[in-house]
Amino acid sequence: MRRSIVTMFMVLAIVGTIGSLAYPVFYSYPHRFDAVKAAIADPGPAVNTPWGPLTVADRDLVVRVELEGLWEIPAGRQAVKLAPTKAIKEAGDHLVAGHTDLDKRVRSVAADLAIALPTQPTAEQQGWLAELSAAQGDDYRREFANLLRDEHGRIFQALAQVRSSTRNTLVRELATATNRTELDHISVLEKTGYVDFDAIAHEATASPAAIPTGFPSP
Repeated sequence: MRRSIVTMFMVLAIVGTIGSLAYPVFYSYPHRFDAVKAAIADPGPAVNTPWGPLTVADRDLVVRVELEGLWEIPAGRQAVKLAPTKAIKEAGDHLVAGHTDLDKRVRSVAADLAIALPTQPTAEQQGWLAELSAAQGDDYRREFANLLRDEHGRIFQALAQVRSSTRNTLVRELATATNRTELDHISVLEKTGYVDFDAIAHEATASPAAIPTGFPSP
Protein backbone atom coordinates (compact mmCIF):
# COMPACT_ATOMS: atom_id res chain seq x y z
CA MET A 1 0.00 0.00 0.00
CA ARG A 2 2.76 2.42 1.00
CA ARG A 3 4.67 1.55 -2.20
CA SER A 4 1.57 2.31 -4.31
CA ILE A 5 1.17 5.73 -2.67
CA VAL A 6 4.83 6.59 -3.24
CA THR A 7 4.59 5.46 -6.85
CA MET A 8 1.47 7.59 -7.36
CA PHE A 9 3.20 10.68 -5.94
CA MET A 10 6.20 10.06 -8.17
CA VAL A 11 3.96 9.82 -11.25
CA LEU A 12 2.11 12.99 -10.30
CA ALA A 13 5.41 14.81 -9.76
CA ILE A 14 6.70 13.73 -13.18
CA VAL A 15 3.44 14.75 -14.90
CA GLY A 16 3.51 18.11 -13.11
CA THR A 17 7.10 18.75 -14.16
CA ILE A 18 6.38 17.91 -17.80
CA GLY A 19 3.30 20.11 -17.74
CA SER A 20 5.16 23.08 -16.29
CA LEU A 21 7.81 22.77 -18.98
CA ALA A 22 5.37 22.29 -21.84
CA TYR A 23 2.91 25.04 -20.90
CA PRO A 24 5.14 28.01 -21.80
CA VAL A 25 5.96 26.42 -25.14
CA PHE A 26 2.34 25.77 -26.13
CA TYR A 27 1.16 29.11 -24.75
CA SER A 28 3.89 31.23 -26.29
CA TYR A 29 3.89 29.62 -29.76
CA PRO A 30 0.75 31.45 -31.03
CA HIS A 31 2.10 34.69 -29.54
CA ARG A 32 5.74 34.33 -30.64
CA PHE A 33 5.52 37.28 -33.08
CA ASP A 34 3.42 39.60 -30.90
CA ALA A 35 6.38 41.81 -29.96
CA VAL A 36 7.50 42.14 -33.56
CA LYS A 37 3.98 42.90 -34.76
CA ALA A 38 3.56 45.54 -32.06
CA ALA A 39 6.81 47.24 -33.04
CA ILE A 40 5.79 47.36 -36.71
CA ALA A 41 2.23 48.49 -36.01
CA ASP A 42 3.26 51.26 -33.65
CA PRO A 43 6.08 53.39 -35.12
CA GLY A 44 5.43 56.07 -32.50
CA PRO A 45 2.74 58.45 -31.25
CA ALA A 46 0.49 59.48 -34.12
CA VAL A 47 -2.08 62.20 -34.66
CA ASN A 48 -5.00 61.94 -37.04
CA THR A 49 -5.07 64.13 -40.14
CA PRO A 50 -7.35 64.23 -43.21
CA TRP A 51 -4.54 62.43 -45.09
CA GLY A 52 -4.05 59.64 -42.57
CA PRO A 53 -2.20 59.20 -39.24
CA LEU A 54 0.95 61.27 -38.84
CA THR A 55 3.71 59.63 -36.78
CA VAL A 56 6.89 61.02 -35.26
CA ALA A 57 8.89 59.34 -38.04
CA ASP A 58 6.65 61.00 -40.65
CA ARG A 59 7.13 64.46 -39.14
CA ASP A 60 10.88 63.99 -38.80
CA LEU A 61 11.19 62.99 -42.44
CA VAL A 62 9.40 66.16 -43.57
CA VAL A 63 11.79 68.24 -41.44
CA ARG A 64 14.80 66.30 -42.69
CA VAL A 65 13.91 66.87 -46.34
CA GLU A 66 13.80 70.60 -45.65
CA LEU A 67 17.13 70.48 -43.81
CA GLU A 68 18.77 68.67 -46.73
CA GLY A 69 17.78 71.49 -49.06
CA LEU A 70 18.98 74.19 -46.67
CA TRP A 71 22.59 73.08 -47.02
CA GLU A 72 22.65 71.26 -50.37
CA ILE A 73 21.35 74.23 -52.37
CA PRO A 74 24.23 76.46 -51.16
CA ALA A 75 26.66 73.57 -51.76
CA GLY A 76 25.33 73.13 -55.28
CA ARG A 77 25.54 76.83 -56.06
CA GLN A 78 29.11 76.89 -54.83
CA ALA A 79 30.00 73.96 -57.11
CA VAL A 80 28.42 75.70 -60.11
CA LYS A 81 30.31 78.90 -59.33
CA LEU A 82 33.66 77.19 -58.91
CA ALA A 83 32.99 74.78 -61.80
CA PRO A 84 36.28 72.90 -61.30
CA THR A 85 35.11 70.21 -63.74
CA LYS A 86 32.13 69.74 -66.03
CA ALA A 87 30.93 66.76 -63.93
CA ILE A 88 31.12 68.72 -60.66
CA LYS A 89 29.21 71.61 -62.24
CA GLU A 90 26.53 69.21 -63.48
CA ALA A 91 26.20 67.71 -60.01
CA GLY A 92 25.86 71.21 -58.55
CA ASP A 93 23.14 72.07 -61.08
CA HIS A 94 21.19 68.95 -60.13
CA LEU A 95 21.46 69.70 -56.41
CA VAL A 96 20.09 73.22 -56.85
CA ALA A 97 17.27 72.24 -59.23
CA GLY A 98 16.24 69.13 -57.29
CA HIS A 99 16.11 70.71 -53.85
CA THR A 100 14.48 73.89 -55.11
CA ASP A 101 11.60 71.76 -56.36
CA LEU A 102 11.54 69.67 -53.16
CA ASP A 103 11.54 72.84 -51.07
CA LYS A 104 8.22 73.88 -52.67
CA ARG A 105 6.78 70.42 -52.08
CA VAL A 106 7.89 70.12 -48.47
CA ARG A 107 6.60 73.58 -47.57
CA SER A 108 3.19 72.71 -48.99
CA VAL A 109 3.10 69.41 -47.08
CA ALA A 110 4.29 71.07 -43.86
CA ALA A 111 1.59 73.74 -44.14
CA ASP A 112 -1.14 71.12 -44.57
CA LEU A 113 0.13 68.97 -41.70
CA ALA A 114 0.99 71.89 -39.39
CA ILE A 115 4.67 70.95 -39.17
CA ALA A 116 7.13 73.71 -38.22
CA LEU A 117 10.14 73.76 -40.54
CA PRO A 118 13.69 74.91 -39.76
CA THR A 119 15.00 78.07 -41.40
CA GLN A 120 18.71 77.29 -41.37
CA PRO A 121 20.96 74.21 -41.61
CA THR A 122 21.98 72.29 -38.52
CA ALA A 123 25.34 72.99 -36.88
CA GLU A 124 26.71 69.84 -38.50
CA GLN A 125 25.51 70.88 -41.95
CA GLN A 126 26.99 74.36 -41.49
CA GLY A 127 30.26 72.63 -40.62
CA TRP A 128 30.12 70.70 -43.91
CA LEU A 129 29.61 73.93 -45.84
CA ALA A 130 32.59 75.44 -44.04
CA GLU A 131 34.71 72.42 -44.97
CA LEU A 132 33.79 72.81 -48.61
CA SER A 133 34.52 76.54 -48.56
CA ALA A 134 37.97 75.89 -47.09
CA ALA A 135 38.91 73.22 -49.65
CA GLN A 136 40.52 73.95 -53.01
CA GLY A 137 41.40 72.17 -56.23
CA ASP A 138 41.38 68.39 -56.15
CA ASP A 139 40.69 68.39 -52.41
CA TYR A 140 37.52 70.37 -53.03
CA ARG A 141 36.33 68.02 -55.77
CA ARG A 142 36.93 64.97 -53.60
CA GLU A 143 35.35 66.57 -50.53
CA PHE A 144 32.30 67.72 -52.48
CA ALA A 145 31.63 64.36 -54.12
CA ASN A 146 32.12 62.18 -51.05
CA LEU A 147 30.48 64.42 -48.46
CA LEU A 148 27.31 64.82 -50.49
CA ARG A 149 27.25 61.22 -51.73
CA ASP A 150 27.56 59.94 -48.16
CA GLU A 151 24.72 62.13 -46.87
CA HIS A 152 22.49 61.24 -49.83
CA GLY A 153 23.02 57.57 -49.09
CA ARG A 154 21.87 58.06 -45.51
CA ILE A 155 18.64 59.86 -46.31
CA PHE A 156 18.00 57.43 -49.17
CA GLN A 157 17.79 54.59 -46.63
CA ALA A 158 15.64 56.62 -44.24
CA LEU A 159 13.25 57.44 -47.09
CA ALA A 160 12.77 53.76 -47.87
CA GLN A 161 11.85 53.00 -44.26
CA VAL A 162 9.26 55.77 -43.96
CA ARG A 163 7.91 55.24 -47.49
CA SER A 164 7.21 51.57 -46.74
CA SER A 165 5.49 52.16 -43.38
CA THR A 166 3.72 55.54 -43.46
CA ARG A 167 -0.07 55.65 -43.55
CA ASN A 168 -0.13 59.34 -44.45
CA THR A 169 -0.80 60.11 -48.11
CA LEU A 170 1.06 63.43 -48.17
CA VAL A 171 4.13 61.99 -46.51
CA ARG A 172 4.10 59.03 -48.90
CA GLU A 173 3.94 61.34 -51.92
CA LEU A 174 6.74 63.53 -50.55
CA ALA A 175 8.89 60.46 -49.82
CA THR A 176 8.34 59.21 -53.37
CA ALA A 177 9.32 62.56 -54.92
CA THR A 178 12.33 62.90 -52.62
CA ASN A 179 13.40 59.36 -53.42
CA ARG A 180 13.53 60.16 -57.14
CA THR A 181 15.49 63.36 -56.52
CA GLU A 182 17.98 61.72 -54.16
CA LEU A 183 18.62 58.87 -56.61
CA ASP A 184 19.28 61.42 -59.36
CA HIS A 185 21.73 63.26 -57.11
CA ILE A 186 23.50 60.05 -56.14
CA SER A 187 23.92 59.19 -59.82
CA VAL A 188 25.42 62.55 -60.85
CA LEU A 189 27.72 62.61 -57.82
CA GLU A 190 29.03 59.16 -58.70
CA LYS A 191 29.65 60.31 -62.29
CA THR A 192 32.16 62.87 -61.04
CA GLY A 193 34.68 60.04 -60.59
CA TYR A 194 35.66 61.21 -57.11
CA VAL A 195 33.41 59.03 -54.96
CA ASP A 196 35.31 56.63 -52.67
CA PHE A 197 32.95 53.65 -52.67
CA ASP A 198 35.11 51.60 -50.30
CA ALA A 199 35.04 54.32 -47.65
CA ILE A 200 31.27 54.80 -48.01
CA ALA A 201 30.62 51.05 -47.77
CA HIS A 202 32.79 50.79 -44.67
CA GLU A 203 31.04 53.69 -42.97
CA ALA A 204 27.59 52.34 -43.86
CA THR A 205 28.48 48.97 -42.31
CA ALA A 206 29.95 50.55 -39.20
CA SER A 207 26.99 52.88 -38.59
CA PRO A 208 23.84 51.82 -40.48
CA ALA A 209 21.38 54.60 -41.17
CA ALA A 210 18.50 55.11 -38.79
CA ILE A 211 15.57 57.42 -38.89
CA PRO A 212 16.31 60.26 -36.47
CA THR A 213 13.50 61.29 -34.17
CA GLY A 214 12.78 64.42 -32.25
CA PHE A 215 14.48 67.11 -34.32
CA PRO A 216 14.84 70.25 -32.22
CA SER A 217 12.16 72.81 -32.88
CA PRO A 218 13.22 75.58 -35.28
